Amino acid sequence: MEKFIELFAEQLDAMSEVTLNADTRFRELDEWTSLVALSIIAMVDEEYGVSLSGNDIRSVNTLGELYNLIQEKL
Repeated sequence: MEKFIELFAEQLDAMSEVTLNADTRFRELDEWTSLVALSIIAMVDEEYGVSLSGNDIRSVNTLGELYNLIQEKL
């Protein structure tokens, strides 16, 4: 989970990973854009070999839920 949050933070550039945790509602972040969503989808595919869709991302609210979704697809 820690590594996932670190990788997620890298996609946001402007944010420090210190502010992110499993309860972070990522779509409510000021930095969240459709471009960041595409970056997250690409990162998950590259790092975990898991294909996420836009619907997958919309179906979860927090980083913890997103991480669990990825784990379920592994």
